[in-house]
Amino acid sequence: MTFPVTRLRRLRSSEPLRSLVRESRVSLDELVMPLFVGPRTEPNEALPPMGRFSVAELVREVDAIASEGIPAVILFGIPEDKDDEGTGAWSGDGIVQQALRELRPRFPELLLLTDVCLCEYTSHGHCGVIRDGAVSNDETLELLARTAVSHVEAGADVVCPSDMMDGRVAAIRAELPQTPIVAYSAKYASAFYGPFREAADSAPSFGDRRGYQMDPANVREALRECELDVAEGADVLMVKPAVPYLDVIRAVRERFDLPLAAYNVSGEYAMVKAAARAGWLDERTAALESLTAIKRAGADVIVTYWAKELAGWS
Repeated sequence: MTFPVTRLRRLRSSEPLRSLVRESRVSLDELVMPLFVGPRTEPNEALPPMGRFSVAELVREVDAIASEGIPAVILFGIPEDKDDEGTGAWSGDGIVQQALRELRPRFPELLLLTDVCLCEYTSHGHCGVIRDGAVSNDETLELLARTAVSHVEAGADVVCPSDMMDGRVAAIRAELPQTPIVAYSAKYASAFYGPFREAADSAPSFGDRRGYQMDPANVREALRECELDVAEGADVLMVKPAVPYLDVIRAVRERFDLPLAAYNVSGEYAMVKAAARAGWLDERTAALESLTAIKRAGADVIVTYWAKELAGWS
């Protein structure tokens, strides 16, 4: 039957009706809040979630986040000192390790995820060891695995390798047979990471990351990356960024049965913030629309700087 018998507008006539038949919903239970920890607190007035917290201030921030019902945080560390190999990443007294030891006993129910990469810790800003002007994939694997082990020993529940080295999931899985791994499987060499790189002080000092992060033009390659990570023992796959790569999220969702995460990255967040400050759009509506699009595309978990704000809007 068609019009006038069929009238799809009937179920759009009120918010209770729209809510009743809504196909995709964003829930706090599915969100992860990114947090930056460093030697001292350094607020970011324009983008508050991308400020840095000292360990003491981080504990207070996590207390506020947990009280809002957000189930998980992911930690990024900014060390006092950096070197060519990023030794601060796996140091027992590293900044993330310090934070984990403070958070774990205080928040036993909170999921503590950690970013496993070297870019925040290396003096050159790349995600691995440099040999002859390029990142040495195989030499980097041992250091990533060492970093992941140090995080778990300090109290991490889940480790999240984001470096895009070939074989890093297998290297970590060999050392941590029982620990969940969220693999940044399809991480693109994106222009949308700018605010993050400033917050994490992780911009490369030379060249770029296109030699190891994915070409934004490719989706079939993303599926191959995911397939390899599944074979190596990943528990969760991730696509990063999220909104510009909704087609990739959908393609991964249709191919694989593993839980799927998407990272709603700093540039996506910052664009909406800037447009809202200019009066060009309503931030809350735009944020919810963006997160709903990520969910609709197939993500089970969303890493987003809006997590704390969304809790306040609910």
